Amino acid sequence: MMWAAGAILLVAQRSSGADESWPQFLGPDRNGVYAGPPLAARWPEEGPRVVWRREVGAGFSGPVVSGERLILFHRRGGDEVIECIDRTSGRTLWKTNYATRYRDDFGFDDGPRATPTLASGWVYTLGAEGKLCGMDLGSGAVRWSVDTQKEFGARKGFFGLACSPWVEGDLVIVQVGGENGAGIVAFERTTGRVRWKATEDEAGYSSPVGATVAGKRLIWCFTREGLIAMAPMDGTVWHRFPWRARMHASVNAAVPLVVGDEVFVSASYGTGAALLRVNAGGLETVWSGDTALSVHYATPVYRAGYLYGVHGRADPGFSPSPSLRCVEWKTGRVRWTKEGLGAGTVMLAGDRLLFLSDRGELIVAAAEPDGYREMGRSHILGGEVRAHPALAAGRLYARNRTHLISVDLQSDLKP
Repeated sequence: MMWAAGAILLVAQRSSGADESWPQFLGPDRNGVYAGPPLAARWPEEGPRVVWRREVGAGFSGPVVSGERLILFHRRGGDEVIECIDRTSGRTLWKTNYATRYRDDFGFDDGPRATPTLASGWVYTLGAEGKLCGMDLGSGAVRWSVDTQKEFGARKGFFGLACSPWVEGDLVIVQVGGENGAGIVAFERTTGRVRWKATEDEAGYSSPVGATVAGKRLIWCFTREGLIAMAPMDGTVWHRFPWRARMHASVNAAVPLVVGDEVFVSASYGTGAALLRVNAGGLETVWSGDTALSVHYATPVYRAGYLYGVHGRADPGFSPSPSLRCVEWKTGRVRWTKEGLGAGTVMLAGDRLLFLSDRGELIVAAAEPDGYREMGRSHILGGEVRAHPALAAGRLYARNRTHLISVDLQSDLKP
């Protein structure tokens, strides 16, 4: 198995400059944790400074950052567009586009959902219709592409394909949800050639993550059917944990969260959360239930024995509305609940939570179990905010349906 290749990749991802980048969905380690320069202890009364703002096309795909380059995947008219932006000035450096016919069956948004992945000078994107591309970060030149609907019969599902690619060694791993054993597919990173296919699972709206558990490197995927752990080299399934709603109109969307030899998964629609321990016999349930932290879309973060995340359905108008919660990792005990913030995404920066609500309100709160303690609040975006933001080198990059902004959160802000 390709444990060595996986180890090399991890070293590369966390090497020089890695703490100043946000190269993929949920950050450098796909766990929502920021490890860059310190952020401001306090904000000015008028809120943090918006450095630049620019118009963008449709989509719920979040921005990603590597060095001075920001990549945004969005839709303009009949094209899906991969755009490289200077993260300091907001100026376009290059664009690559291709035609798309995707239409959202529910009228939400016709743009791409999956966030790009940056690795070793490459950009990897998966469009809403299932077109997977590998391109050069410096120029935007497309080196290879695969139509996963045509090649594997990838199903549209409710909202198109939304898996953010995971790079593991020399592989790009994607939940395709295809036919004939193409539920999850690994492609060679530089050629797009298929290395392996695994499972018959339909694709969920979660994204893979690699983690070493009990000395074994595994790829963890939360498909429509549940949690799967597989070998990076050949896709051999090591662990499987069925976990999905009984109702058809449901999605599994949060990324599995691996801490030590334990894995946290959660879904909404009456499914709830489960903490699983990996042992010689497979996956052992530590606790489970629908009352602790039932996650609809936004992956929670972990700090010092506690989970912080959004509990409840995030659909507009659904009652009860979501709440922000702190939950004890080992037991599932709810330590505190903050109502009234609505749905949103959560990141961890040191000992602080950054919560960006779906209404565009940025809130800073202490990541501590003794009670909710708010430290700052500012309305930075109007309209509906669905994409996960990026946080790199002290700047937050966030988008709504029409605009992308850069917000300065660094420690040299004046109170």
